Amino acid sequence: MYLPPDFREDNLETLHAFIHKYPLGLLITAGLHGLAADWIPFVLDEQAGELGTLRAHLSRANPQYRALAETDECLVVFQGPEAYISPSWYPTKQETGRVVPTWNYVTVHAWGRPQIIEDQAWIRDQIEVLTNSMESHRQQPWSVADAPEPFIQSQLKGIFGMELAIVRMEGKWKASQNRTANDRRGVVEGLRLAGSGAMADVVEQQ
Repeated sequence: MYLPPDFREDNLETLHAFIHKYPLGLLITAGLHGLAADWIPFVLDEQAGELGTLRAHLSRANPQYRALAETDECLVVFQGPEAYISPSWYPTKQETGRVVPTWNYVTVHAWGRPQIIEDQAWIRDQIEVLTNSMESHRQQPWSVADAPEPFIQSQLKGIFGMELAIVRMEGKWKASQNRTANDRRGVVEGLRLAGSGAMADVVEQQ
């Protein structure tokens, strides 16, 4: 990933927190049959390995089943807030006119060697951890145990597990850090008026 110093994020705690907040990752593999990419929800275990370990489950009908077995490395891309930035939001436009449009976004890339998991107990545990992480804040959270056990067992037969020990991570917070303070304030105001409050928050935080 192209990482100018202004936008680079290396703090491991920040990267982990981002993955927890945006767990749907784009799993990218390059197997013998070419590139494959799928959006998959991941569970991050920060304590497993130096940089953490990602865990997920996929359908056995997914071509990634073969691709993951064929590759030594894959990439998972996690995407956060993003928004178009109009040059009309910069006070600098009125002063010099020397401004152009851009795009702000936040993303984390994680690389590692995938391992296919066939153990049904492991897969069941992964599903329960993922489900609980998504449901715990609800007033009446759904749990895997709410479904009939024979149904759950039949569903488990159609999926496989995947574990990815992270060996490299890159974070990019492109949030107008290279603009003047006045221009950044203009960006925040413009984003809020455009309904992009999440990206406006990121610009303010940076």
